[in-house]
Amino acid sequence: PNNNRPRGQGPNQGPPDLDELWRDFNRKLGGLFGGRGGNGGRPNSGNGGGPKPDMKNAGVGLGLVAAVAVLIWLGTGFFIVNEGQQAVITQFGRYKATVGAGFNWRLPYPIQRHELVVVTQIRSTDVGRDTIVRSTGLRESAMLTEDENIVEIKFAVQYRLSDARAYLYESKTPADTVVQVAETAVREVVGKMKMDAALAEERDQIAPRVRTLMQTILDRYKVGVEVVGINLQQGGVRPPEQVQASFDDVLKAGQERERTKNEAQAYANDVVPRATGTSSRLKEESEAYKARIIAQAQGDSQRFASVLAEYQKAPQVTRDRMYTDAMQQIYSNTTKVLVDSKQGSNLLYLPLDKLMQMTGQNTPGAPADGASPSVAGTAPSQSSVIPTTPSAGDARARDGRSRDRDVR
Repeated sequence: PNNNRPRGQGPNQGPPDLDELWRDFNRKLGGLFGGRGGNGGRPNSGNGGGPKPDMKNAGVGLGLVAAVAVLIWLGTGFFIVNEGQQAVITQFGRYKATVGAGFNWRLPYPIQRHELVVVTQIRSTDVGRDTIVRSTGLRESAMLTEDENIVEIKFAVQYRLSDARAYLYESKTPADTVVQVAETAVREVVGKMKMDAALAEERDQIAPRVRTLMQTILDRYKVGVEVVGINLQQGGVRPPEQVQASFDDVLKAGQERERTKNEAQAYANDVVPRATGTSSRLKEESEAYKARIIAQAQGDSQRFASVLAEYQKAPQVTRDRMYTDAMQQIYSNTTKVLVDSKQGSNLLYLPLDKLMQMTGQNTPGAPADGASPSVAGTAPSQSSVIPTTPSAGDARARDGRSRDRDVR
């Protein structure tokens, strides 16, 4: 009797019939897509084909669900790559492609995967730690120079990624690889320098040489890293702490040497041009003196040649003319006047202005513009330096001078 009781009713209510639930689902799904679920929503058992429409509708529903699931699965393959990034796509774990910034698509997981890598960011790592090595008692930053001395170098390496695929898959730990390559490069560069050069003269050459060598090694390893710069830290190149004070003294002496050298160079830059100018001036003056002397000698020789020609024509006249010119030249500068008293004339005409001018030049302190008495029509006084009536002693002295001239 309970078998005729409607489903879901009665005191002994049991679990729902799974077949009935499946048929209800198919009827509803068929109604959505235009199908019919039988009379009054029940299967028609009189036509003998009740289960067939339900199975057909079930297949359509499953296909639709599968299609939606596939679309959702394919939609998971879309991804966005931001500016400054690259996406590395792998297919079943093997590299497939590298894509840049923008909206991209790949086959969904688990067929393909992608990994984003920032390629424009400048990364930095420090090289040269202060950790003490027990076996040597020195820091990890200590290294040997060419002359077998020890220096400590600390610097920072700045780099960026040039190849995202190589950075991810060519090296297991690319950051550690960069540090190891930097240590190798700096030890090779410093090992070819002497200690004094590494601390002073060639200190600025360490960074560019290390950068060049690092890039060469990284390209050989195909790490996908581009070295941007090497920055030596403050006091990045220094001797060991045990001898730091001695090397400071050496550096101070070197700086003092450079300062003295610069001062000497500045002094040379000041003195050498002046000496060069003085030598040029003296050379020009000597050349001018040479030209003047040569011209004067040539003029004298030409004048002598012309006089010689005239002398050959009239010897006596030429001698008299030469004698007259010589006397005129000599007497024009004399300060004494000789008067022949035999003429017996008391009227003298003397060039007193010239005599007094010449006397004033020869005797400082004498008045240059003294009273110049007029001697025209007046006889000189007894105090005059030229007496009109010579005494007997003066006459004898004058006769003696005349005899001396005659003897000459």
